[in-house]
Amino acid sequence: MGIKTLRRINPWWSDSPDIHVQLWERQKYKWIPEWTKEISLEPFSLNFIVGPRQVGKTTGIKLLIAELLRKTPPESIVYINCEIFPDFVSLRKLLEEYLEFKKNEGIDTSYIFLDEVTSLKEWWKAVKVLIDSGELLNDVVTATGSSSLKIRGDIELFPSRTGKGKTIEVLPLSFKQYVRVHGIRRYKLQYDEVLRLFEKYLETGGFPSSINELPLDSILNAFVGEFIRFRKSLEISKEVLASLISKIPSAMSYRAIASETSGYSYKIVQEYLEFFRDLYMIGIAYLKSNKVYYRKEKKFFFRDPLLLRLFAFWSGAKFVESAIYESVVQEHLYRRFGEIYYFKNNYEIDCIAGDLKVEVKARKPHRKYPRNVVILSEEDLPEFLIELEKDSNLSFSIKEIGR
Repeated sequence: MGIKTLRRINPWWSDSPDIHVQLWERQKYKWIPEWTKEISLEPFSLNFIVGPRQVGKTTGIKLLIAELLRKTPPESIVYINCEIFPDFVSLRKLLEEYLEFKKNEGIDTSYIFLDEVTSLKEWWKAVKVLIDSGELLNDVVTATGSSSLKIRGDIELFPSRTGKGKTIEVLPLSFKQYVRVHGIRRYKLQYDEVLRLFEKYLETGGFPSSINELPLDSILNAFVGEFIRFRKSLEISKEVLASLISKIPSAMSYRAIASETSGYSYKIVQEYLEFFRDLYMIGIAYLKSNKVYYRKEKKFFFRDPLLLRLFAFWSGAKFVESAIYESVVQEHLYRRFGEIYYFKNNYEIDCIAGDLKVEVKARKPHRKYPRNVVILSEEDLPEFLIELEKDSNLSFSIKEIGR
């Protein structure tokens, strides 16, 4: 491998089109991801882009490269798919050859994109030595990876070495983003269409391929591939997920989930559920009263509606309709506030986040709730989810939603 390899895998060096950009242009629904604008492009930066598989990280990087090419020499932009290397030594040698090439060509700043670094064992050894030697001082390095970056703690291996870089999480589209990519800007004037899109969102979720009606096997297989990569038993995974899915949205303990498996201990169940959380499959809402009770029964939710449907199918489980509505609300609140809890005493409050208390009811509630609890019907949900992202002023929800 060498400069010839870089010319082959970086088509813009020879003024040729990029396959990812071409495929993106052919899609019915396409958008430039907002997260690409958050990446630091000022030397020295080491950026980390992390998120679930099939969420569009590679395409987003290629679209960013297309934008950089408008103001940057082609040879200053390097994209490397780390899956092509047998070991980190090969990656390091290629980077060293490029840096020598860059010096000879008089390139001041280069933009190096290392895609799917987690597919390469100890990939960080190829980069860390170049940072420590100062050879990347004038450059910007962006490493993308699946949830493995988070699970293995690879980011923590670069203490005080990221410069101006950022760590960015890439997630499936929220409902507001979903509405926007379908061309709706003033949603209140087209609320009937918004309601229709909400039903579609509950089916497709926010993954680019599912939105564009491509086969869903690739999404499911990508997650199952992560199970295999981290040596998780597919049988245990199916049983744990089946038990979980059959119980949500109720609060439950690890022991309760374990009781409906083939005798696996609650410790094994906890290990697998925490692994699924690190894969961005599920989230956890803890009981909160006067304090947070981390060891009490928990509420689990799926972080995208499509994931709930895919893993119900994969595990052979069935879920109640209310589970998908509550999961969508929990996920959106979690993204907005970075926290999510629930309350249970004489009555239950499904979601507590920030200063919001939200109860999701597909039908009219039979009991009365305190006045500061937002009651969401099925028809209220789309407006609530859109307004939740608009700005930090959420007083609308108490006054207008569910009353």
